[in-house]
Amino acid sequence: MTTDATSIAPPRRVPRRRAGLSEWSDRHFKWLLVVPAVLLILSLSVYPLVFSLWVSFVNYDFQIPGHAFVGLKNFSMVVLDPVARWSLVLTILLSAANVAIELGLGLALALAMVRSFPGRGLVMSVLIIPLFISPVIVGQAWALLLQRPFGPMNYLLGELLGREVTIGWLTESPWLYFALILADVWQWTPFMFVILLAGLTAIPPNLYEAAELDGVDGWQAFRLITLPQIAPIIMLAITFRLLDAVRLFDTIFIMTAGGPGTKTYTSSFYLYTVGFTQFHLSQATAGSWILLILTALLVGLLVKRLTKSEPA
Repeated sequence: MTTDATSIAPPRRVPRRRAGLSEWSDRHFKWLLVVPAVLLILSLSVYPLVFSLWVSFVNYDFQIPGHAFVGLKNFSMVVLDPVARWSLVLTILLSAANVAIELGLGLALALAMVRSFPGRGLVMSVLIIPLFISPVIVGQAWALLLQRPFGPMNYLLGELLGREVTIGWLTESPWLYFALILADVWQWTPFMFVILLAGLTAIPPNLYEAAELDGVDGWQAFRLITLPQIAPIIMLAITFRLLDAVRLFDTIFIMTAGGPGTKTYTSSFYLYTVGFTQFHLSQATAGSWILLILTALLVGLLVKRLTKSEPA
């Protein structure tokens, strides 16, 4: 039995160009998976960043036509603006006060909650509730509590002190700064508490057992064991919290709206007012770059310190 040679189809040859493309895609498959994410990052972050840098060197003002190049004029306007300088000082003071108080309270709560006791889970759940509340809601709630004459804060203080209290928490200095610190501390102390509690629970118990055998008391154990062990965690918590504290805006917008006058202008609120209320976008963008550079320097110092912090 013979087979007709013409009935057997010859094997199909893959075009050389198509085979080369397939080999190239196989070699670079991992990079092809990353390309969409890279393009998304470039479009959503790098491009706006570069565009904002261009805006800071031109005249991009809704009240003045054209986009003429003005060099460093926008930066000089921010630096010479006394309101901008005051907003930077207030940002530093509020950030330092908020982070310091939150660190102290968070460490105290973490030390109190590190040991098990009945109802510990319920207490921890209540303590971290403020973390899940929007800063806008927090600002509105504290504004209602402190508002004169309807807020209960002055009434409670009057009952405690035995005399009438008429403090203008949202309109009078220095009480309005205390009000802003109070609202921020109430919301973000649980953040410090959670991070420090994780650091405390990671300390090996045998260190405290050995210290107890050597006759070390509680304060010495805290100073010689606890603090050195959680020093990196403390630096990490401070770094994360400072990054957020310098952008304080929401509670100020709700509680004081930057007033009275410009007394509660932080850097973020100042840039918002200049850019989106007065529509001086170039000046606001230049101020944003100045704030970005200062924040990057601060974070760089903290990260450098953090990398050197190792438990004893």
